[in-house]
Amino acid sequence: MSCSIKPVYGAQHPPLQVMPKGKEERSKTSNKRDAFQDFENNTSDAWDDGDDDLLVMANIQMSLRDVRSTAQAVMENHSKQLSAQNQQTSSVKDELRKLSWSGIPKPVRATAWKILSGYLPASLDRREPTLQRKRHEYFGFIEQYYDTRHQEIHQDTFRQQHLGLGTILKDIPRMTSLAHLFQQKVVQEIFERILYIWAIRHPASGYVQGINDLVTPFFVVFLSEFIDNDVESENFDLCQLPQETLNIIEADSFWCTSRLLDGIQDNYTFAQPGIQMKVNALKELIKRIDVPLYKHLEEHCVEFLQFSFRWMNNILMREIPLRCTIRLWDTYQAEQNGFADFHLYVCAAFLVRFTQDVLREQDFQGILMFLQNLPTHHWQNEEIGELLAEAYKLKFMFADAPNHLSKKK
Repeated sequence: MSCSIKPVYGAQHPPLQVMPKGKEERSKTSNKRDAFQDFENNTSDAWDDGDDDLLVMANIQMSLRDVRSTAQAVMENHSKQLSAQNQQTSSVKDELRKLSWSGIPKPVRATAWKILSGYLPASLDRREPTLQRKRHEYFGFIEQYYDTRHQEIHQDTFRQQHLGLGTILKDIPRMTSLAHLFQQKVVQEIFERILYIWAIRHPASGYVQGINDLVTPFFVVFLSEFIDNDVESENFDLCQLPQETLNIIEADSFWCTSRLLDGIQDNYTFAQPGIQMKVNALKELIKRIDVPLYKHLEEHCVEFLQFSFRWMNNILMREIPLRCTIRLWDTYQAEQNGFADFHLYVCAAFLVRFTQDVLREQDFQGILMFLQNLPTHHWQNEEIGELLAEAYKLKFMFADAPNHLSKKK
C-alpha cells in the first residue's frame, strides 16, 4: 500500500501548488499583489474581513529615510506625551508643596509624605499599582538578603562595610523618647530589617549611627494611618494590627527613608564629608548673622563640630520632641532639597534662638552642656512655625548669594 504525504493548509503554510514549468516561470514574474491576493483567498479563515490596509502596505516600498523619519515622528510624539504627563505631575507636586509648607493635617499626612518624597506618583491611577510593586520588591529584598543573613557571603559583606546587626540592635531602643513603642519586639524587628536592607544595598556607606533615627518619623506617620486619632502612637500595641498592615507600614517606611537618604548620603559615607561641609557652612553663617554669639563661642574654644554634628547627623531629632520633628519634616519635604539645603538655615535659626542663654554661660563646659541639652521638651507647632519663619528669611538672604558664606581672603 502506497502512502502519500498531504500538505497541511493554514495561515502559516499556504497550499502547495504543482504547476507546469511554463506556468511556474510566469508565476515568478507575476506581481506581488496577485501573489498576496491568491494567498489571502486560499487562507480566508486566517484573516479578518476588512483588512485591505494590509494589502496596500504589502505594495509600499519604504526607503531607509522614510523608516527613519517615521520612527523619529513616533519618538517625538511619545516624548511630547511623556513631557505633558511630567509637567502635569510636576504641577500637582508643586501645588502640594505650597499647601504643605505650613504643615500637613494628620489625616492626609501619610499620603502627602509619600508623594512629596517621590515614592508615590501624583497620578491617582498609578498609585495602587506602584505601591503593590514597590512593597513586593521590598519583601523580595527581605527574602534575598535578610532571610539568608547568616550565610557566609553576607557575613563577609558586613565585615567589609564595618557594619553588623549588633550595632543596629543597640541603636534601635535609643532612637527616640517613645520608649514603650520601641520596646516592642515586633517594632525592633521591623527596624532591624529596614536598616539591614538599606545598609546592604548601599555599600558605600553601610549602616552609620544616626540613620536609625531617620526611619522613626516615617514609621510613626504611616502607623497613624491605621490607629484611631485618640490613641497616641507611643502607647499603641502593634500586636493589635494584622500582619498585612505591618508589612505595608514597614515597606513604605523603607522606601521613603531610602528616598530621603538618597539626597544626603554624603552625610554617611567615609569621614562623613557632607556633615563636615554643613557644619562649616553653619559656622560661616553664624559669623555673618550673629557676631556676638560667634565671638563668644570662639573665645571659649567651643567648636561648632562639638554640638552641631548631631544636629546634622540626626536632622535635629535628638534636640526636639518627635511631634515637632514630624511638623518640621512637613516643611522639609515641601522644600526642594529640604533635608540637604534648607536644614542649614533651620539649624542657624535654632542656634540664634538661644543666643542670650549661651551668652550667659561663661565657660566651655557650661556652654557645651547647654547646647547639648537645649530646653525644647515643651515645644509645640507654634515654636516650630517661628523657627521655620526665621529659617526662611535666612534662606531668602543667603541661598542665592553663596559668596556671603565664604571666608574672607
